[in-house]
Amino acid sequence: QVQLVESGGGLVQPGGSLKLSCAASGFTTDYWTIAWFRQAPGKEREGVAASSGATSQTFYSDSVSGRFTISRDDAKNTVYLLMTGLKPEDTALYYCARRIRHATTWYDTMAYDIWGQGTQVTVSS
Repeated sequence: QVQLVESGGGLVQPGGSLKLSCAASGFTTDYWTIAWFRQAPGKEREGVAASSGATSQTFYSDSVSGRFTISRDDAKNTVYLLMTGLKPEDTALYYCARRIRHATTWYDTMAYDIWGQGTQVTVSS
């Protein structure tokens, strides 16, 4: 069964750090683009970061650039998101997803076919 499973979310104070994991099964991550998205209550799902297995390129949204780092260990079939300098506005349900088609932008959700169930990140004092 092809699936993605996120883990590592939790409650953290502003300025703190968390590392999320996205474990893939049923396929190998090597040549796939895997991205992280997030969705806060009442807001649209937004792209956070993406990692291309084919080109090794990484992409970030302006809101997290310089604070978040996406990485991957294809031997473990896992993609990570290291989040530092967390802010209350980073509070959201974080999802990872596999891109199956090209799109104008890397954060076009219609380009992704497999989604995890999400892991909650709450930034609060």
